Amino acid sequence: MKPTGRSAAELPLHRLQVPQPHLLPFAVGSFDAIGPLSRAGFPHRHTFHEIAHVTGGAGRHVLDLVPGPLAPPVLCVITPGQVHHWEGAEGLAGQVVLFHEDFLGGHPEDARALRRLAGRPTVPLGAHASRIAGLVDAMEEEYRALRSGYAGVLRAYLHILVVEAARAAEAGAPPAVPADRGDSLAEAFARITARPGGAQLTVAACARELGVSTGHLHAAVKQATGLTPGGLIRRAQTLEAKRLLAGTDMTVRQVAQQAGFADPSYFCRFFRRETGLTPGGFRAGLAGNHHDPRIPSIAAPDSGP
Repeated sequence: MKPTGRSAAELPLHRLQVPQPHLLPFAVGSFDAIGPLSRAGFPHRHTFHEIAHVTGGAGRHVLDLVPGPLAPPVLCVITPGQVHHWEGAEGLAGQVVLFHEDFLGGHPEDARALRRLAGRPTVPLGAHASRIAGLVDAMEEEYRALRSGYAGVLRAYLHILVVEAARAAEAGAPPAVPADRGDSLAEAFARITARPGGAQLTVAACARELGVSTGHLHAAVKQATGLTPGGLIRRAQTLEAKRLLAGTDMTVRQVAQQAGFADPSYFCRFFRRETGLTPGGFRAGLAGNHHDPRIPSIAAPDSGP
């Protein structure tokens, strides 16, 4: 992982930089092997997926401002655009799996499962703990060995890991209903609004990117989620504003701009309507700012944007 060279006022955005000899958009290793950023105690976000298999330690994993006490063994799943950090973590041990979404290959259902898993800061493993531990160990061994065909083996292991994680999360819950095309379209819309800068998009811009009409997008999203696309964008704008107010020292005007509002006064009214607090009041109620974006990484030098 490598932080971008952004202003200290902004949330750090980490990109996946895989050291040689690996050329895949994928990495797996212990917290120590991945580097200090794997234990970052300041709010940051990624351009990639992260699955942290936590087998030891104490503290809390904070995901989009929601804290989850660590009671290993657990998984912590973070999707691109989400903001997270480790709070008061001591003795954090286990393994970290990092990958771009296109590494999922022919399993689009895995992207949906990852987004569901990333709706909570920790996923207790229960009866699935030993199988998941074996999968991650096998994945790390395959990654290090560099045998012929290892990319395909890693993709297969990753698919099984996502399925097992979903089973652990849904233990005791009724079976999921298979997604139809409308659900898939709603999921794609959710991914667009969740990525960095996504909250600034209009419904029409999202529809164009997805190659559908605004009317079709509205109907699919409403059927799948019970909310309109506009309502989900407002939710994304609120969450993005909270992330920036909590994790940076941006002014309210800067936060408004980043959340997609040209008029700071309107943003303040919007934020108060959505949360019951002014932006300043929300920030004042937080315990503190964990921002410290310049921890070194073992990653290879950044070769692109």
